Amino acid sequence: MKDLGRFKTITLLLALAATFGCQGLSATQPTVSQSGNLSIAAPNLNFGTVLVGHSEVLTNTLLNTSDSRITVLRAAVDKSDFSIAGDKLPVTLAPGDSVPFSVAYNPRAHGKSTGTVALDTTTATSTTIASASTTFTASGNAVNPGQLTVTPSSITFGSVPVGTTQTQSATLANSGGSSLTISQATVNGNGFTLSGLTMPLTLGAGQSVVVSVSFTPPAGGPDSGSIALGFVVSTQGHNGKGHGGGLAGTNSTVMVPVSGTGMTAGQLVATPASVSLGNVQVGTNQTQQVTITNSGGTIVTISQATTIGTGFSASGLALPLTLAAGQSQSFNVTFAPQVAGTVSGSISLASDATNPTLSILLSATAVTPGSLVSNPSSLSFGNVQTGTSQTLSATLTNSGGTSVTISQASASGSGYTLSGLSLPTTLSAGQSKTFSVQFAPQTSGSVSGNVAITSDASNPTLNVPLSGSGVTPGTLGASPSSLSFGTVLVGNNSSLQETLTNTGGSSVTISQANVSGSGFSVSGVPATLAAGQSANFNVTFAPQSSGAVTGSVSIVSNASNSTLKITLSGTGATPGILSASSQTLSFGSVQLNGSATQSETLTNTGGTTIAVSQANVSGGSGFSISGLNLPLTLIAGQSFTFGTTFAPTAAGSVTGTISLTSDASNSTLTISLSGTGTVPGQLSVSPSTLDFSSVVIGQSKNMTATLSATGSNVTVSSASASTSEFTLSGVSFPFTITAGQSKAVTVTFTPQSSGTASATISFASSASNSPTSESLTGNGTAPPPHNVDLSWAASSSTDVVGYNVYRATVSGGPFTKINTALNATTAFVDNSVQAGQTYYYVTTAVDGTGLESGYSNQVKTIIPTP
Repeated sequence: MKDLGRFKTITLLLALAATFGCQGLSATQPTVSQSGNLSIAAPNLNFGTVLVGHSEVLTNTLLNTSDSRITVLRAAVDKSDFSIAGDKLPVTLAPGDSVPFSVAYNPRAHGKSTGTVALDTTTATSTTIASASTTFTASGNAVNPGQLTVTPSSITFGSVPVGTTQTQSATLANSGGSSLTISQATVNGNGFTLSGLTMPLTLGAGQSVVVSVSFTPPAGGPDSGSIALGFVVSTQGHNGKGHGGGLAGTNSTVMVPVSGTGMTAGQLVATPASVSLGNVQVGTNQTQQVTITNSGGTIVTISQATTIGTGFSASGLALPLTLAAGQSQSFNVTFAPQVAGTVSGSISLASDATNPTLSILLSATAVTPGSLVSNPSSLSFGNVQTGTSQTLSATLTNSGGTSVTISQASASGSGYTLSGLSLPTTLSAGQSKTFSVQFAPQTSGSVSGNVAITSDASNPTLNVPLSGSGVTPGTLGASPSSLSFGTVLVGNNSSLQETLTNTGGSSVTISQANVSGSGFSVSGVPATLAAGQSANFNVTFAPQSSGAVTGSVSIVSNASNSTLKITLSGTGATPGILSASSQTLSFGSVQLNGSATQSETLTNTGGTTIAVSQANVSGGSGFSISGLNLPLTLIAGQSFTFGTTFAPTAAGSVTGTISLTSDASNSTLTISLSGTGTVPGQLSVSPSTLDFSSVVIGQSKNMTATLSATGSNVTVSSASASTSEFTLSGVSFPFTITAGQSKAVTVTFTPQSSGTASATISFASSASNSPTSESLTGNGTAPPPHNVDLSWAASSSTDVVGYNVYRATVSGGPFTKINTALNATTAFVDNSVQAGQTYYYVTTAVDGTGLESGYSNQVKTIIPTP
């Protein structure tokens, strides 16, 4: 819907057709209102019906029909509901010109309104200016917006029986001045409905419609809700048209609260719903109260009460009995049995409630008087050692139908005591209670006694006979008192016999034989020993590892010495094992007529002593042993070292073995031998002489020599030169040259003085021609001389008498003066330079007073090499 606050514009154009270039005026055109020479197109602007609080704009036309210029100075309206819209005054109209003029209507209260619009003008001619006032009227009718009202504003249904429906009417009215349309109705709340309203429904101003609201409660209890009525208020403009001819409106909602209470029909309930009177002794009675309540919403009348079941009766109900909603009434149910047994029954209440027959179940048990019995009926303890005790239990049971209270219980007889009964104690029908009797004889011999139970049972005194005999305890002895197994090899076992004797006066029962200590075990332990009886069992030691082991056998019994301990000891030992520090001896290459010796260590890694009886060397020739005198005895953990030598007699690889025979667990130990006999190698050097020619003193020259091995591998261990001017590099000693291979070495000549230098370099090696020598020769020559020529521009000072020259070996100094006397010229030659050195020079000027200037700019030179 369009906003009611927008303007509507109606432009009234009237003038002569010839003036505006339009068609001729139709018969429906309004007449022109004139005041002087200013014409008004519409003498009255009629706004029609406008909603209060909304605004509408209409436009009139001002036309200058004179031959002079007219100026509209100002405009005013005498009614506050009207106002000038878009005031652009003053405005001047040339003859024949027109201008639109707008007026706004914004009513604030219901009713009709008319106002006068006054325009102040001036007319200017060539000679005069005349003032005038032109008027036209504006009128409109203000109405209030449409408003939906509901009568009544809330609907209350009160109490309505569940399952029924109550309906009330409501009037929906439009109390405003414009139409409205009801577009939606939403009902909230259980059991509420709306009918008689077909949507969308449009109500003009003052119109109404009657609708129906119903309440059908689904259950008892209060219900509340609401009816939401959504409607659209029409805000149509002048003559029923808004801007562009469309409809406009605003959305609103009216809420109508609804409430009601669901009322259930009358209903009877009983508390408790069933009655259990429990056990009632024959010849007595038991009574329990029952309450009946009307839990519904209407009155209930109880007309009849019927009791079924032998011994049951009801009292306290005066019939007929009327109960209002929520009201209660109590009565008594009594059970008076004449014979024992379980009885069930009921009380049926007939009424006009929704449950016309209410049945209350009844149950009870008629019981006979209580009676005590004991199980067992007597207690026999048999033989019990003196100084110990034994406890037996018996159970008392109430075999009757009523409770029994035990008031006293006592035990008679020497050594008997009673426990477990806190008196007085009550046993209900069928209930049991256990008590204990302890027999602790102090002397040997038979003892009888009795437990007497006093109660209010039908048998008021119950006797439980007691019997038992005291005997002296048995005593266990062991022979021997300890067992020592000595040394036993790991993996083997040793067994020893032990004897147990009962030296007491009664039988002994052995319940446990506990063994401690790794590797110990027992077998054949007797279960029972009569007085004076003996029995044997075995103890076995099977060590799993070497070392001393201690343990014990603990015999647990009911003897006076309940735990008899027998100590155990033994030592586990591993067999002797012969091992060698190396299973393989490799001698590598050994030259013919030479020999190589290696050490071998034998160790007994087992736990017992071993004896080595034989040592045989077999295989290729050249192998032998020394330092091993047989037989050799090695205790556990002991070692012995002997020597093995390889002295080859021929070239080539040789293998062999040393076989050691002993009484160890590994009776034969084999050690593998290997070696290679080699022919002695020859070392040669090429060339035999190295000539370095001329080398500048202080400089160096490198030359290469080649070492070659023939015959067999040669190991070069060192090299030495006969003068320090010759040095060797490029190798690290010792190094080995494989037969048929060569290795290059570098020899450097660094002469220290002029003239011929000669030397010899000798290589010490494993070759048969060691040492091998090479001749060296070279000529040391003096380096060529160098000098530096310096020159500089003369100082511009007139009092300078000479110059000093300074030199440094790093840029920026420090500088050292190199002229011995003041230099009178601007040139100087430095003859004290060295080849390869870099020098930096500066000069200073000196006047007649000896005053010296600062340093000049620095120059750099590099002396060639050599």
